[in-house]
Amino acid sequence: MMFAAVTAAVIAAMVLTLVRAFAGPSLYDRILAGNSFGTKTVILIGLMGFVTGRPDFLDIALLYALLNFASTIAILRFFSYRRSREEAA
Repeated sequence: MMFAAVTAAVIAAMVLTLVRAFAGPSLYDRILAGNSFGTKTVILIGLMGFVTGRPDFLDIALLYALLNFASTIAILRFFSYRRSREEAA
């Protein structure tokens, strides 16, 4: 019962994060919301692995966390370089 409440709370937080991602006034707000959504997804995967008794899900959650971090850094660098080129022109 407790895990159902925690899962519902995490899903509600993910929905609020999606609302922020679509309504964000700037690009960096949207990137931060995407990173936050990925972090909540990692929490949800870990929680599901604990509930089902499958420790393999924790490995998947760690891999997803690494991909989330690397993609966020890559997106920020891409837009940083694009912005510096536009200012130089």
